[in-house]
Amino acid sequence: MTLIYDSFLLWMLCDRKVMKDIILTAEIRNAAKRCIWFEQPEQAVQNAPRLVAYILTHGTFEDTEALTAQLSLEELKQALDEAPAGIYDARSWAYWNLVVGRYDPPSLPVRCYKKD
Repeated sequence: MTLIYDSFLLWMLCDRKVMKDIILTAEIRNAAKRCIWFEQPEQAVQNAPRLVAYILTHGTFEDTEALTAQLSLEELKQALDEAPAGIYDARSWAYWNLVVGRYDPPSLPVRCYKKD
């Protein structure tokens, strides 16, 4: 168990920027309930890059509209830069990178482990 916890902490310590918070509007609450069904929307909104990843991958058109109403293209690009591993599928990753102007998308996110 310690190994799993230590690995998680190392992943959390990887060099990452801090993106702006997502405001929990009624539309974002509905999107969070639909896309991150396994936790409460109030908890989901506390990890903005993860919430963005789930909505951009599994959300409806209305969900993505509610999200992009809160984020500029630059902030959306930052959310993609901070994307956690294992959420985006290849199609969603390619599409949203195209939306922010990356015509050749970077590789899908992978877990980052720092060595001591």
